[in-house]
Amino acid sequence: MTDAILQISDLVVQLGGKHILDSFSLEVGTGEQVLVTAPSGTGKSTLLRCVLGFLSPQSGTIALQGKPIDELSIWSLRLRMSYVAQEPVLGDGSVSEVLARPFDYRANRDLRQNLDRVPGLLTQLRLSQDIADQQMDSLSGGEKQRIALIAALLLDRPLLLLDEISASLDKDSREAVFTTLAALPEQSILAVGHHADALPKADRIEPLPLGGVVSGRNE
Repeated sequence: MTDAILQISDLVVQLGGKHILDSFSLEVGTGEQVLVTAPSGTGKSTLLRCVLGFLSPQSGTIALQGKPIDELSIWSLRLRMSYVAQEPVLGDGSVSEVLARPFDYRANRDLRQNLDRVPGLLTQLRLSQDIADQQMDSLSGGEKQRIALIAALLLDRPLLLLDEISASLDKDSREAVFTTLAALPEQSILAVGHHADALPKADRIEPLPLGGVVSGRNE
């Protein structure tokens, strides 16, 4: 795939003497939304941790926009990724304070105007406008997931990483999330989930096989 934003090649990860990922390969095209599926405990979150540089594989390579991810490059490359965890930890304060906080950092200051998009995103994700004044510790798990997604989208990073993005959501909220993501045709996404319905509007859905190789784009 010549227009790949993310290239994972022959990734091997061992934890506690057990192979979690074994010669795993995957490419995500620019503007492509890819879902990787697997049962619990088989390496989905481990895969994202490797892409984020929080976990070093035993062998294999990961490249973002053609630049290898390693201990020297990861700090700059993380500025090209946004991550939404299954159980987001967003810190204390009100929702509006949490959403504004990333723009206090020099790397994000030029994007502060993106906060103007918050009311529209709240509506799209079936959240009340009043939630902006609520404290984070008063929110449900599903509300925190959607606020975390808003925070990630406001950063306008080339690659969005999603870990079980709809796990805590009811049917209507799930559909709102899927519709919002599908309306971002230029946003590259690597999502992981248990089943295909974790991101049903993905351009491509791939299993995460132990010892398998997944690459290219399905027709």
